[in-house]
Amino acid sequence: MAEQGRADSTAGEPDSKTSLWRAIRRVFAGDDDHSLRAQIEEAIEEHEEEGDHSSGSGDLSAIERQMVRNLLHFSEKDADDVAIPRSAIVAIPASATWDEVVSAFAVHGHSRLPVYRDTLDEVIGMMLMKDVFPILAGGKAPPRDWTTLMRQPLFVPQARSALDVLADMRSRRIHLAVVVDEYSGTDGITTFEDLVEEIVGEVEDEHDDAPVEAIRPLDDGSWDADAQAELEDVAEKLDPRLADQAESVDTLGGLAFLLAEQVPPVGSVLLHPSGWRMEVTAGDERHVTRLRLHPPGEAADA
Repeated sequence: MAEQGRADSTAGEPDSKTSLWRAIRRVFAGDDDHSLRAQIEEAIEEHEEEGDHSSGSGDLSAIERQMVRNLLHFSEKDADDVAIPRSAIVAIPASATWDEVVSAFAVHGHSRLPVYRDTLDEVIGMMLMKDVFPILAGGKAPPRDWTTLMRQPLFVPQARSALDVLADMRSRRIHLAVVVDEYSGTDGITTFEDLVEEIVGEVEDEHDDAPVEAIRPLDDGSWDADAQAELEDVAEKLDPRLADQAESVDTLGGLAFLLAEQVPPVGSVLLHPSGWRMEVTAGDERHVTRLRLHPPGEAADA
């Protein structure tokens, strides 16, 4: 009778929680075919397939389920995956004047900025807005050598786990890390906020500009694109062949550099093996910022 009672109880469970019970049974049954990570993800997928019963039931909302998914895959990312690419780094040269330092914070709205000696490969510290503001607010004279106010960022290799980087930041109370490549050059930077956003999603603040579409169609059939657009997104939206070099570079700007074997000047047109033409429409001597993509077979190809 006890066995029958348990069976009846199980049969009477709400459909919305069936997948959760299945996952629990698999854990206690010692099913080694799936990791606990995979079982949790399967439970979420099965719950969604059965319909959203979250209202008033205590189940996870859609946002919570996405955050759980992000968390499950967070350990699969490394420092390179979550870093702001080198071409997008805003930094201060050590040779800058105090007014230029203040201006950099005012223009870009960041709370901390890397400081480099000659090139970005020689990051020597970082400046924090909270160290600059008291001098400005108090009307004090700036130090003769403002680099005495610098603090040290973290330096982490590209392959270090994003989870470990987050733990490093928490334990050392440093919220900016410089990601270095195998030659000890600067590959990018990542902040505490960047890492948290990998779990909770994009966090916009008062300083962030309104989001701009990375790739948008133009009336003439071409596409205007941000150089920071991810190749995987471009491939999905335009042509899978545009992601053929995704193992070497991640963005359209990186692809342009790869094709030109240098930073291509504004106005240059690069031919991709797929037939797409990449026209550089904005940038400077250090990096490309915008491109126009012309599809294969366009009349201008002639």
